[in-house]
Amino acid sequence: MKRLFLLISLLTAAARLSAQLYHPGEVLQYRVSYKARMFPNTEVGAVEVKTVETDLEGRRLYLVEGIGRTLPTYRWFYNMEDVYRIWIDPDDLRTQLFASDIREGDYTFESRFVYVWADSVVHTRWRSRQRPFAEKHMTLTDESMDAVSLFFNLRSARAEDFVEGESRSLQMVLQDTIRHLNYSFLGRENKKIRNIGKFKTLKFNCQLGTTEGYSFTDGTVFTIWISDDENKIPLYIESPVRVGSINAYISGYKNLKYPLTSLIK
Repeated sequence: MKRLFLLISLLTAAARLSAQLYHPGEVLQYRVSYKARMFPNTEVGAVEVKTVETDLEGRRLYLVEGIGRTLPTYRWFYNMEDVYRIWIDPDDLRTQLFASDIREGDYTFESRFVYVWADSVVHTRWRSRQRPFAEKHMTLTDESMDAVSLFFNLRSARAEDFVEGESRSLQMVLQDTIRHLNYSFLGRENKKIRNIGKFKTLKFNCQLGTTEGYSFTDGTVFTIWISDDENKIPLYIESPVRVGSINAYISGYKNLKYPLTSLIK
């Protein structure tokens, strides 16, 4: 479940950071499932991503909150609630602050990133359970973003700017390192989404590098389908695991900024 929420967050982009699409009032809902020979399609979790306007220390900002939870049926086995938040300046659309609060069984983890774009630096703090906070300062580029910011970065890119088969990369800020994310555009495809209908989509293959830098041989691999319209909603994500695959699909949406013209039926 944690892996799937990360995959939903790791939506890659060709657009620059300043082109991101944030729309207060928008809500995106996902279901997460595990699929294998003995488990044809078992739903185990849900993710919701919503955007609102808020005030922080006297500043008007956008707040994006992503929450991933185990479904009630499975909480006796593995109880999880992961909360990710980012605060965005509505004028330049740059992320100002990132915070996470992860609770998975007996494991807890929290982190906080403060972006100082004027100095091209991000200050990170993190700890697990009751340990003291660790801290680090890292250099930023326009392609450096936390996982939730990556979620929105693709959504303002123009479909005609993608070249089929071409590979590109971005950088994801983590607690003490910046990992590279490679992606390639596989082309257009009609994709059926359970309980909603068939969509025109843009299909991408993505691979997250390891902590060693540009080594992608054992990083996370996933395929993502996004809506082929101005919203560019992530519709379906699939990631193989040792046995079977983990999948996430959109189960609901509210207050989109643009008409959902990609929905065929």
